Amino acid sequence: MATRRKKPRHGGDADADAMGSVGAAGEAHLFFSREMSWLEFNARVLNEARDPRTPLLERLKFLAIFSSNLDEFYMVRVGGLRRKVKNGQSGYPQERLSPAELLLAIEKRVNELLQLQRRCLTDDLLPQLSTHGVKLVTMNDLTPAEWLVVDAFFESQVFPVLTPLAVDPGHPFPYISNLSLSLAVRVRDPQTGAEHFARVKVPKSLARWVPAGRPGHFVPIEEVIGVNLGALFPGMEVMSWHAFRITRFSDFELTGVEEDDDLLSVVERQVFERKFGEVVRLEVQTGMPEALRTLLMEELRDEEDALIVALPLTERDVDEPGTLLDLGDMMSLAGMIDLPELRFTPFTPAIPAELVDAKNVFDAIRERDILVHHPFESFRDTVELFIERAALDEHVLAIKLTLYRTSGETAIVRSLIEAAERGKQVVVLIELQARFDEANNIAWARTLENYGVHVVYGVPGLKTHTKTALVVRREPDGIRRYVHIGTGNYHSRTARLYTDLGLFTCSASIGADVSDLFNALTGFSRQQLYRKLLVAPANMRLRIVEMIDREADHVRAGGSGRIIAKMNALVDPDAILALYRASAAGVKIDLIVRGVCCLRAGLPGVSENITVRSIIGRFLEHSRVFYFGNGGSPEYYIGSADWMPRNFDRRVETVAPIEGPILHARIDSLLNVCLQDNRQAWMLQADGTYVQRHPEHGEPDRGTHALLLEDTWGRA
Repeated sequence: MATRRKKPRHGGDADADAMGSVGAAGEAHLFFSREMSWLEFNARVLNEARDPRTPLLERLKFLAIFSSNLDEFYMVRVGGLRRKVKNGQSGYPQERLSPAELLLAIEKRVNELLQLQRRCLTDDLLPQLSTHGVKLVTMNDLTPAEWLVVDAFFESQVFPVLTPLAVDPGHPFPYISNLSLSLAVRVRDPQTGAEHFARVKVPKSLARWVPAGRPGHFVPIEEVIGVNLGALFPGMEVMSWHAFRITRFSDFELTGVEEDDDLLSVVERQVFERKFGEVVRLEVQTGMPEALRTLLMEELRDEEDALIVALPLTERDVDEPGTLLDLGDMMSLAGMIDLPELRFTPFTPAIPAELVDAKNVFDAIRERDILVHHPFESFRDTVELFIERAALDEHVLAIKLTLYRTSGETAIVRSLIEAAERGKQVVVLIELQARFDEANNIAWARTLENYGVHVVYGVPGLKTHTKTALVVRREPDGIRRYVHIGTGNYHSRTARLYTDLGLFTCSASIGADVSDLFNALTGFSRQQLYRKLLVAPANMRLRIVEMIDREADHVRAGGSGRIIAKMNALVDPDAILALYRASAAGVKIDLIVRGVCCLRAGLPGVSENITVRSIIGRFLEHSRVFYFGNGGSPEYYIGSADWMPRNFDRRVETVAPIEGPILHARIDSLLNVCLQDNRQAWMLQADGTYVQRHPEHGEPDRGTHALLLEDTWGRA
């Protein structure tokens, strides 16, 4: 697939005058920082943990999500900025701050957020949990009988897997794995009086929270290990121990890959090398002595000296989040507590009416296009059913599917294997570069190949991010293609946690487009023209910018212009500038952007007609939906792509039109719910901050997720 990029056309002179200096991506004052915008997104996640309207155990989960998000931010974004500083590289053209300035701004904002997180946990969540009988305790809080129970657990389950690693002239400082929890231990030899340092890793294979003998009482595993260190250092005096944790740069891009290179081997090698990325953050437990902090930093600096790309670790890179590190493990603690009244009310996903009584899923799709909305509608009884029936149907000749991320022992993978064993042609494109899922995808690729599935790895230089399935079926009137195009992964677990849309269709033109797409992915092709699909990098940016500009043309011709776009992130300068042109022309624009948004709303003469909201709540907003008023002949699209340079230029993406008044009404219903949200929605301000919406006096809560759980989502 070619990666040729066409420049979008710009508006007329009147628009240019109204917009002042809008016209080049280098006009940095028109853009928010991507990194700082992401931190504001994570602040909104943290607010769900702080919000008393959220059930208590769900608040604990949001606290964990905030922590895990921050880990990935450091592994990827901060690590990348540090490399730019080291190599003297500049930032993005539209970025107002240099990489070094950005690191300082990030440090300041992260410190503010960590203080909020610490207060949320220690002053709010833990005290409230204690009123329900749930407590995190230390070993000193235990009764003698409880101590014996935990001691026995240590002896039988923990001690056998621990490995103390001494640091002295004969034992160099050990390799510290990314995000692992460790104990920095100071011991003294009573015979010589000499003090020594040792590291004890807390194995990931051990549960973080140890039951303390009373229901709902737990001791952190590092505390259990700490008070029993004498068993690891017999004859030595344990003077102190403190927990610490490091974060390593863990991103990689496949560069310099030749066409005859084995992509699987290249990715496997880079996944292995990721383990040895430079340290970008050191987290230490509150109270760690200065000498111990200094020792850790010096040893980690010595490691970095061998890495040309590494920026030396300084005190600025040390975080002290509290007595508990790795709060991402609060997710597992929330899962151990059997108090359903402190959780969101469970629900059973609905089965779409079109499929409830359908004897054959293909008959139902042939009758009319079907649009499904997860998790409100069942993933099992729609997407998995589609692939399962295709595998078993004697009339199906071929199944082709893209896998960006998938879950273990998934029904879809089992169905693909079943289809291959039945002699059908099965082609699966597995994206080996799905960030932090590379090893999992490599394992599934090998499994599928062993069962006779034809596995391909996509186009060199591009990630295949599209979520597309094609079923080719022989029918009495000839060959027919059935297609599923979604906004989310073929992943049964995330389908219960993420909001995503999926289209089932047997449209001849869309089917032909999807066939062309798979031929481009599996063979040699420079396909640029598609009948109905927007495909990146072939035509997506060009078409989206054209449709934005078309709304401005309608206004200039005396009509009206309307755009509603829902996505995870808005970063692409060309798309943002097109939105500015449309706003200046008088187009009313509502953007629903969950995460990063580099567009500045409310700039006089530039973006006065643009509002941006972010919806954060029970489910991760993941669907991408685009509406263009088109002078009274509206067009609707869903697909896999956010409006980011990586989606337009470096990924294979698919966006499909949604056609017909019934499905249009359903999309309208969804977008209206989002726009009317006064509970989960946050409004972007001109200065880059977000303000959460709240019901007016006497007005009911209109939270998007609660309303969608109660509603049939506009079904006819």
